Amino acid sequence: MKDPYFFGYGSLVNVLTHSYANAAKASLKGWRRAWRHTAQRDIAFLTAIPDQGAEILGLIAPVPNSDWAALDEREFAYERLDAQEFIQHDLAANVDVALYAIPPNAQAAPTSANPILLSYLDVVVQGYLNQFGEDGVVHFQATTEGWDAPILDDRSSPRYPRAQSLSVQETRIVDRVIGNVGATVIAAPH
Repeated sequence: MKDPYFFGYGSLVNVLTHSYANAAKASLKGWRRAWRHTAQRDIAFLTAIPDQGAEILGLIAPVPNSDWAALDEREFAYERLDAQEFIQHDLAANVDVALYAIPPNAQAAPTSANPILLSYLDVVVQGYLNQFGEDGVVHFQATTEGWDAPILDDRSSPRYPRAQSLSVQETRIVDRVIGNVGATVIAAPH
């Protein structure tokens, strides 16, 4: 029996944040990405939302021995959904692919009390840059909604548990995305 795969479209695109081997580029048709908040977490994060005319880039990777426990724990505020019919990839074999998304009835728009963490955004943009180049970052920016959410500047003391160090160039690219979308950055409380 073949291992199932997951489709990552946010922090899972950054392979430095997980140990799932053999990640491959893929796209998810009929879905878009959005910043959302849920009562299960005190910050905003990305989710996928059905949208027939949309497509988002990401990565797929196998889940060894169908052991979803670690990934389900990491993605605890999401539902794991069958996404095989929406995924396009270049793998030789046909594989089962799951997608994590916040249940529609559990989503809310982010607020200043539930902002996007800059350390999380840094990880996502770094992942898209490493996997898809600057065009991938532009695609991420253009195919994500909810940029009116406040972004908490926690870069100097990251709250995101899988925060990564960024180069000066990577930091500039993240800051350019923030400027391009007109997002508001708020200072972290001291």
